[in-house]
Amino acid sequence: MEEVSTSAVQKKKKRVKKKRNVWKRLKRDWQLYTMLILPVIFLLIFKYGPMIGNVIAFRRFVPGGNMFGEQWVGLYYFKMFISDAAFWGVFRNTIILGGLSLLFTFPLPIIFALLLNEVKSKRFKKFVQTASYLPYFLSMVIIAGMILQLTATNGVINNIIHFFTGNTIDFMQNAKWFRPVYVISQVWQTTGWGAILYLAALTNIDETLYEAAKMDGANRWKQTIHVTLPGILPTVVTLLILNVGSFMAVGFEKILLLYNPLTYATGDVISTYLYRIGLGSSNFSYATAIGLFESIIGLVLVLSSNFISRKITNTSLW
Repeated sequence: MEEVSTSAVQKKKKRVKKKRNVWKRLKRDWQLYTMLILPVIFLLIFKYGPMIGNVIAFRRFVPGGNMFGEQWVGLYYFKMFISDAAFWGVFRNTIILGGLSLLFTFPLPIIFALLLNEVKSKRFKKFVQTASYLPYFLSMVIIAGMILQLTATNGVINNIIHFFTGNTIDFMQNAKWFRPVYVISQVWQTTGWGAILYLAALTNIDETLYEAAKMDGANRWKQTIHVTLPGILPTVVTLLILNVGSFMAVGFEKILLLYNPLTYATGDVISTYLYRIGLGSSNFSYATAIGLFESIIGLVLVLSSNFISRKITNTSLW
């Protein structure tokens, strides 16, 4: 009994001490904690607050009626999209476009950063870096307009093709060309910007490691394999987990601006399908059910990739 009471007293003392330390930190760094107020309010209002609306995925919503739905229908809308052939078509397109985007847009910034890191001329390096991440800051409307102009029947690309072959290609009127155009434009737009984080990670690698590798007879390729890549591995893994988590969230704005009924077969994804079903057809409950399904898949992907990364590389988000 005495041991139990002693243990309880010690736990109580630890709790009291912990509370005192929290209040000390709040009192000491109150200016920093004050800066968190606006971001927390933003998250609560615009991120967590709208989650309440997911309830209409389980209720029949009627425009002009109760904002949380008129009648409980359970999994009715989930069963609807499971049996909907159109949904599985856009789901397949989302997987393919997301997979192609991840396959090309994730490793290319790493390769670009490694190549740029080898450039000795600072002026040339700054010029290439600035020119490469400039497209990222352009409005998506401007990006889409440029793509449509370049791939038009009388655009620059078709003029070059016509000069050499005498033929032209209807890029944006042919479904089979939508995915290559989307992925190539995505690579052009994001490679430079994505390389910034890796270039920052490269600057944190200890130079003595390269000197030791040189003394051991390692050339530039072996230095990259055994020093550079392990040095930026935590950054690579973190960004990979985040990219896998957003695997399903294929660029809504760009696809909406680029696609048309002729390219629905390969270009229509879940986000654009939701836009047409939800806002176009006013079927909000059905669209919410699909959106919730997509979010759950994203959550599972993040948790799975984080777990696998922690087991294999001992690096994870949490």
